[in-house]
Amino acid sequence: MKPLMLLAIVILVAIVIVVSFGLQLAPNPPVAISPDSAGYALYVCPTESAWDGIAASLQPFYHYLIIALFAVVMLLAFSWGWSLYQNLLSDSFKRESFQKPWKLTKFTFWVSILLLLVVMTPNYFRTVTVDGLSGEYVLCESDTPGARAVRYDAVHN
Repeated sequence: MKPLMLLAIVILVAIVIVVSFGLQLAPNPPVAISPDSAGYALYVCPTESAWDGIAASLQPFYHYLIIALFAVVMLLAFSWGWSLYQNLLSDSFKRESFQKPWKLTKFTFWVSILLLLVVMTPNYFRTVTVDGLSGEYVLCESDTPGARAVRYDAVHN
């Protein structure tokens, strides 16, 4: 196995473990709130990622992107079917007849992964609006820098 590929796999596994278990390198002190209101508070942080702006600008076109993706997948299925049909008619396997469908498959896969990563940022699933506050916020932990405690009933999806 190539060393660079092995390093990429180790880094990917480390990232998944850190994110899955909520590990932090240097935790911050939590936001202090009174004990009687602790059960009624959620913590929100302002969204400050450039990816959120990109995802928000693509959001109006998301429906059209899904339609285009399904159209390409259908064309891809017909392309594979046609190549298979041509090979069955000639009763021989010709590798070159599958080169274009395979290239289209790889292109479609990587473009769909890229669009998925750009549109579905991590903040996409945590974004909330808070009554009385302007702007978009994300749910966060009490020890996240910039965290604010707000009443749970003021937070909406």
